[in-house]
Parts: sequence; structure tokens; C-alpha cells
Amino acid sequence: METIQVGNKNVELDDQGFLVNSEDWDVDVARKLAEREGVAPLDDDKLEIIRFMREYYQKFNFFPILNYVCKNLDKPRECLNEEFVNPMLAWKLAGLPQLDGIEFANVRGDHYIMQECC
Repeated sequence: METIQVGNKNVELDDQGFLVNSEDWDVDVARKLAEREGVAPLDDDKLEIIRFMREYYQKFNFFPILNYVCKNLDKPRECLNEEFVNPMLAWKLAGLPQLDGIEFANVRGDHYIMQECC
């Protein structure tokens, strides 16, 4: 495990860079994670997607269907792929737990679909 400093708090990450405690998440943590992943700076569109994913997960305890994210934010159908390329990266920046048994398969070089795995 690794610990990163965000403001005046220490935040623990697992071996894959996901938050150990989802309650540690805030916008500053998201920005620090984005910086670590080479996505910084996070603009308002990316933050809107991340917040929606967090809210959806907190309500349903599951990853939202990718096109559902964009539709509910009144964005183009491929908004998640356009903003983050790999949806798992958006999931990580949202401070959500690593998904067991789920992976994102790249089907066109720039488009991912969620599928069961491992």
C-alpha cells in the first residue's frame, strides 16, 4: 500500500492506486489522483462525470452503464471515452473501489465495453 499527502491529510491507496477508504475522497483527492495518472488538470466536464459515477455507485452499489453516464449528464454518447479513454480510470479518480470480476475491453482503440472477467 501507498500513502499520498493531499492537503493536510494522508490518503491510503491499494497496490493498483485505488483509494483504500472511499470516504477519503474529495475534489482535491481526485485532482491528486488525476495528476498521478497523467490526467491533470481535471476540468469541469471530467469532475461532473466523476461525481455522477460516485453518486450512482453510492445509490446502486454498481458501476453505471457507460452510455447512461453521458445520457444523464446531457453529454454526447461517447463522453466517458472522450474524457477519460479508459472508464476504469474515471472510476479510480472517483475514489471508488476496484471492481472484482469486471474489466473494460478495448473494442476500437478508443471505445471500451464492460465485461465480466477473472
